[in-house]
Amino acid sequence: MGDSVDPPTVVPPVVGDDRPTERVPRVPEGAREPEASADAAEETSGRPAREMPTMLEQMGGVSGVVYSTVPVAVFVVVNILTSLKPALFAAIGAAVLVAVIRIVRREKLQPAVSALIGVAVCAFIANRSGEARDFYLPGLLLSAGLGLACLVSLVVRRPLAGVIWHGINGDGHSWRSDRRMLRAYMLATGLWTLVFAARVVVQGWLYNVDEANWLGVARLLMGYPLMGVALLGTILAVRWAKAAPAPGRA
Repeated sequence: MGDSVDPPTVVPPVVGDDRPTERVPRVPEGAREPEASADAAEETSGRPAREMPTMLEQMGGVSGVVYSTVPVAVFVVVNILTSLKPALFAAIGAAVLVAVIRIVRREKLQPAVSALIGVAVCAFIANRSGEARDFYLPGLLLSAGLGLACLVSLVVRRPLAGVIWHGINGDGHSWRSDRRMLRAYMLATGLWTLVFAARVVVQGWLYNVDEANWLGVARLLMGYPLMGVALLGTILAVRWAKAAPAPGRA
């Protein structure tokens, strides 16, 4: 008989054998999905969704709004005590100081830069004309523009008070479909229109008669005090609209 061939022998794997093998262990589908999902959940919980900053935050908060009046107040006082040139330098210096303070406190610099640019424009106009009253001309024109914008928003039934209010609070525009809220914002916008109109009438008259010192005083007195009255009226109108019963209810 010829030479017999031994059958192949199956060699069991040796524990700890590092030799490469062509056999790739099969991983069941979806076996790693829970782990990936857990990682994604952990990443999501560790990094919350970033919210869009509100309008007030973009303006630098309440401190940013208050800081914007400091250069104007400095100009008014220095111009009354001395003359135009020192008042211009003092106003610009105050605006720069506000910017430095915000940098040191690590607050948003954009509102301070905007205020500095605004003061620089006012100072440039007043310096070119040589008249202190022209320092307040940009603000007077701004009040006229805002008053006109409020009036137009009333005509088109898109009250500016509602747009700004919900912009500051980061809300949407669903209030436009609510008749009570729309009526409240129409009343509030009418109040803001009167505020801007009062500024234009009083400060415009003082500008025409060249009473620069009294114009500066009126600019301060008709600034935040009147804004506070208009803001309070807006808040009361909104609360009244929210507290009023819905149509068809007792």
